[in-house]
Amino acid sequence: MAVSLLARDVSDLCLGKPALRSLSISATVGDALSALKRFGENYISVWNCDHQRHFSGADKIDAGFDECRCVGKVCMVDIICFLFKEENLSNPGTALQAPVSILILKAPGLVRHLEPNASLVEAIDLILEGAQNLVIPLEIGTMNSRKKLLQKTLSNSTLHNNRQYCWLTQEDIIRYLLNSIGLFCPTPINPINSFNIIDSKNILAVHYDDPASLALPFIARSLETQTSVAIVDTEDKLIGEISPFTLNSCDEDVAAAIATLSAGDLMAYIDCGGPPEDLIQLVKERLQERNLEQALELMKEDSGISSGASFSSSYSSSSDEEFGVGRSGRSGWYSARVVRRSEAIVCYPWSSLVAVMIRALAHRVSYVWVVEEDGTLAGIVTFAGMMKVFRERLRTMA
Repeated sequence: MAVSLLARDVSDLCLGKPALRSLSISATVGDALSALKRFGENYISVWNCDHQRHFSGADKIDAGFDECRCVGKVCMVDIICFLFKEENLSNPGTALQAPVSILILKAPGLVRHLEPNASLVEAIDLILEGAQNLVIPLEIGTMNSRKKLLQKTLSNSTLHNNRQYCWLTQEDIIRYLLNSIGLFCPTPINPINSFNIIDSKNILAVHYDDPASLALPFIARSLETQTSVAIVDTEDKLIGEISPFTLNSCDEDVAAAIATLSAGDLMAYIDCGGPPEDLIQLVKERLQERNLEQALELMKEDSGISSGASFSSSYSSSSDEEFGVGRSGRSGWYSARVVRRSEAIVCYPWSSLVAVMIRALAHRVSYVWVVEEDGTLAGIVTFAGMMKVFRERLRTMA
């Protein structure tokens, strides 16, 4: 059984996964915002090719690419952090015309291509080297007839090199390992404090009454590390969190909320998929006090801020209505997403590894906060840390 697990191809993890939606590197920030809202995706992949333009072979080389490659990914948190900047908050309409490349993290290796016949161990090693997403070509045989029927309509947004791609995440691999957890016994039933995977040095945290703007660098950092920002009280007890996973199901108006609210109020603003009316009014008043009238456009339910984006109508399809994808307006955007509360997901130092895995997967996060019995924040455990344990176990099994 252990040999069978080691021999698994990553294509086994791709069964049933949807094809990647994509944007060209030549798109704008507004295009990315429109795509995220239209498709209800957490991330949109960005590629070095442009299927809205037609190049000859020589023109492709002159344009700087001879094959399509995914060069990064963009999410709502990227756009929120971008719009928060003073010059962008004062004129968000102009800011959204900036090239989408400005949002792509410059850290190398966050997105890596991998062939479908690569091994599970190769995928784990790339994740441990720092990759967040592995781009895998979908096997033609795995597409059912229904997906093939949609392929023509969706080709502009999902086909590259005449192939469709999906991506694997840390969550996919952890979920796959959990399905084979019996092979690793007794390791998974041991407490997490026996594996040296509780990170107590790189905790991103702010106090409840701190301005939310102080959390912004931590929010950007947590997106890179796939963790979260803890909200603590004066005794360093964990109250809640500001998580990229929650922010990704919000709207761009959160940029204005970060600029005007406290960290505690921001938690309430992003909680449950929709901000309370009293906080919306408070944000508007404080924007007016700071002479940021243009930013008030972000607070309108159908602001039209991104309506001037050049997002191509060719990405639209009849499947949008069929699969319930929201098209515009805050209500459609939130209803199309899996919305998380701002309540922190916690475990204890003596919790078993398998229990922590299940807890993280159940809440669709890639980390779990570790607290002491009195609620004091002790550290954080991530999927990457868990994978190190399983990678070492696989090494001994080999």
